[in-house]
Amino acid sequence: MKILRFNEDRIGVLKNDNTVVDVSGAISSLKAKGPQRVVEDVIEHYRKYRKRFENVVAEQSGVPLASVKLLAPIPRPSKCMAAFVNYVDRPDRSPDTLPNEYFYKAPELVGPEGTIELPDIPPVVVFQPEAELAFVIGKTAKNVPEKKAMDYVFGYVPFFDVSARGLTRRTQFIPKGMDTFGPCGPWITTKDEIPDPHNIVVKSWVNGQARQNYNTKFMAHKIPEQIAWLSKFVQLNPGDVFATGTYHEGLGPLNDGDVLEIEIEGMGRARFFTKGKGARKDTEWMPGKNQPVPPPGGGLSRV
Repeated sequence: MKILRFNEDRIGVLKNDNTVVDVSGAISSLKAKGPQRVVEDVIEHYRKYRKRFENVVAEQSGVPLASVKLLAPIPRPSKCMAAFVNYVDRPDRSPDTLPNEYFYKAPELVGPEGTIELPDIPPVVVFQPEAELAFVIGKTAKNVPEKKAMDYVFGYVPFFDVSARGLTRRTQFIPKGMDTFGPCGPWITTKDEIPDPHNIVVKSWVNGQARQNYNTKFMAHKIPEQIAWLSKFVQLNPGDVFATGTYHEGLGPLNDGDVLEIEIEGMGRARFFTKGKGARKDTEWMPGKNQPVPPPGGGLSRV
């Protein structure tokens, strides 16, 4: 099932790939809970809601997908994190040489047709969008063994980890954690529709020009290993979003006015817009290859 948010915080299910059926009426206390809690409720009690949703979808014809305004499928998860260097995308990389490590993203996620804002930070040499598969947690998880980890996955969502390159200060707050640096969508695809999340194709485009095109089989630390590691240190909650990293080949700059798109096999396609301040930043930058040297102090002394 593909579950989405649209228009005025309505919950919908995609029908026949091009129609949206409003299932909001099947959700208890929709208005009283607020947008995020409603999504968490659907995820946490999906066994109850699935049959209700299926009945509504069978009875109603819905409206054309093109006629609705899609919103971020999860408006503000309690945690949004992304994996750090998690792909075997160079000959010198292997799973045993890459860290199972993460950083936080701003939880206010940007939905389809939303705008990514690029601030004017002169030491930043380039902004880059990293197309990634993200998984959504389905139930509370703490100290989960790897062999049971997939039981805690509710579904998946296409996700961009927007990154500001060039700073060396010991933080991921500015490079990764700024507002609007987590665009995602178009919807949550439930786990049962994706037989193997470690063998699907991820693609991205900027202004219609192809950028990334890779298979998740190159992921170093697979999703069960990620959940087992993460749940040792933090409690994972229904609706939490975790991006699994990216294959760096194909990365390029993102600037004011650019149109950014992502598509993951079996999960749909989403488009985002870009608003930037300051001069264009078009430096060629590839992790581990040609990282420019920024000013002393990481370049943030006057920011």
